[in-house]
Order: sequence, then C-alpha cells, then structure tokens
Amino acid sequence: MSEGTHSPARPTDAQLDDLNPEQLATLATELDDVVLLKNANRWPVPGTRAEKRAERAVARWFLLSAIAALVFVVSFLFWPFHYVAPDQPGHLMYSLYTPVIGASFGLTVLLLGVGVIAYVKKFFPDEVAVQQRHDGRSGELERRVLMAQLAAAGKDTGIGRRSMIKRSAGLAAGIFGLGFGVIALGGMIHNPWKGGDKAQLWVTPWAPENGEKVYLRRDLGISSEEIISNNIEVRVRPEDLDAASIETVFPFRLSDLHDAEKMSENLRASDAPVMLIRLRPGTQVTQRAGQENFHFGDFYAYSKVCTHLGCPTSLYESQTNRILCPCHQSQFLATEYAKPIFGPATRALPQLPITVDNEGYFIATADFDEAVGPGFWERRS
Repeated sequence: MSEGTHSPARPTDAQLDDLNPEQLATLATELDDVVLLKNANRWPVPGTRAEKRAERAVARWFLLSAIAALVFVVSFLFWPFHYVAPDQPGHLMYSLYTPVIGASFGLTVLLLGVGVIAYVKKFFPDEVAVQQRHDGRSGELERRVLMAQLAAAGKDTGIGRRSMIKRSAGLAAGIFGLGFGVIALGGMIHNPWKGGDKAQLWVTPWAPENGEKVYLRRDLGISSEEIISNNIEVRVRPEDLDAASIETVFPFRLSDLHDAEKMSENLRASDAPVMLIRLRPGTQVTQRAGQENFHFGDFYAYSKVCTHLGCPTSLYESQTNRILCPCHQSQFLATEYAKPIFGPATRALPQLPITVDNEGYFIATADFDEAVGPGFWERRS
C-alpha cells in the first residue's frame, strides 16, 4: 500500500446490518482504497432543458433499438424463407431473408450498446478516482458491500427519475429478449408429427398418391416449362444405365406434366434425391431382412441424403461398390444395403423399393420404409 493510506476499521456483522445504503457505498470505497479526487454531478440543477434534451437523445437510441428488434422478430417469423429458384417470382424476397434478419439483429445489439454508452457519458458523474492495487480475490466484506456501491452509482445518475429512458430501454431489452426466445423456440412452433403416418418426417415425394405411378426421372438441367411444351421424356429405363454406373433420379408423376411448378418442386425437395445404381452382373449382394424385393435385378436405389449430417452422397466407386459422401468422408457399401463402413455416419442409407412397369420404365413401388436424413431417432438401421 502507498505511503499515507490507511485501512478503515472493519465493522462487525451486526454493525454492517445497521448501515444504510449510502454508508455501505462509502464503506465500499474505503475498503477498496479509493480516493475520489473529483465527483461532480452532470446535472446539478435537475429538470433543465439541456438535461431533458440529453434524456430524449438517450431514449432515442433505445427506441431505435426496439424498432430494429421488432423488425428482426417479424422478419424471422413472417419473411418468406422457402427456396425460390433464381428464375422464379419471389426469388428476391427469398434471397433477402438472411441479410434482413442478420442486419436487424446486429443493428439491435449495436443501438442498444450505443444507448448504454450515451447514458453513461451524459448522466454518470464526472468522476476522477485513484485506487490502490491489491493482489488476490476480494474478501467477504468487500463482496457484500459491492451491491450497495453499484446502487449508489445508479442513484447518482438519476436513473430513478428518468422514466423516458427506463421505458425505452425496457422496451428495447424486452423485444431483444423476445427475439432470443423466437430463435430458441422458432423451430418448435411447427409440429413435425402433425398428420400421424403422413407427417413430414415420415413422408417424402416418393409416397404414392391416389394410386398413381411414381416414376424415376432424371434432371436434364432445363426448365419444367420446356419439358412440358416439347414433350421431352424424362423417365428412366434399365437400358439407360451401363453396368457399374450411377444416376441421380427424382420422383415424377404423369399428372406433373400439367403443373410445371409441381415438377420443379419435386426436384428441389431436400428428401427427394435418390441414387440409382447398376451393379456389375453377378455381383454378390447382401440384402437386409424385409427388403429382399426392394431392388430390380442389378439395380438398387438409395437415398442420396447422408445419414451423418445430410450432405449429398454423390460419389460412387465402382471397383469397390462404395458410395462416398464428400463432406466428411463417410462411406457406404452398395452391395450390403448401403451400410456405413467408414467415417462418422452410423446408419445405413434408406433404400427405395423399385421395379419396372409394363412400359419398361422404372417406378417406385412405395415410399422409403424409414425416415430420410441424419440424426433421426426412429430409424431402423
């Protein structure tokens, strides 16, 4: 301790209980070896026009923060976020979803911080203090008087009588807190189990509808309108694939030829992509129990969605019959019901039951018999 300083007498617990908040705050200063060289009130005469202007300026920052927080909450809940292709109406609104919620959230935090800083600069006393340095943690007494010291600091700023600032700050903090709640609970508002056996987690676009055939179609990279107007064939036949080859296919119904949007929707559905693999003739295959009739000859169809984190398992090694996911190097064995044999994935890829109709086109005989995608607790594999 520097020369000339001294420690105050430490009161007993009984004496501490008898001290009022002002005395506790003074004791806290003394215990911290703090000497106040200057402590001038910013507004010694309360209620002046200058003070009111300063109060409105601080409240304005909090009000702007509240507006930004409200924009964030409304955008998070109601802004269109479903994917829209670049050539489709509404793509601009979809593309602005992430920038809008990101900018409004960041602006909320920024304006809230600016309001706090403005309040400190305009209303905290103009103080100059010198404190002696001490090593180690504070004692029990110092920690006990700290709250009194903080309360006294708040009282010195006059926050108790500044209702405009309190209301605007409370509004900003409240809506900001609501935004955090929306983020935490937003994914739980929609019930994924609604619909029972027809719930979204169970059903994919491969599910039969009204007894209509679901064909395996290829993506030609052209618009649905062009396919419909030119009557272009998109359905896949067995002779379209060479031995030891693979093609990504999607669900298609003949009724889709009357609805270009429906055709495009089935291409965009996250659980729709399927790998149609043709093994070499005579390849030995191990079937999973209950799925012995899911394949057609040397043709096998597996979901393209990796069971690890949902990346596309888009690589096929024909010599070893391994399906590879490029994201985290998971590998699945096509000749053994696409079970994982390497990498972080622990579940087999769901297999789509397929056959060929009397016209010679591949069709799905049913939907997947388990949910598509990663981390699902009801998966059988």
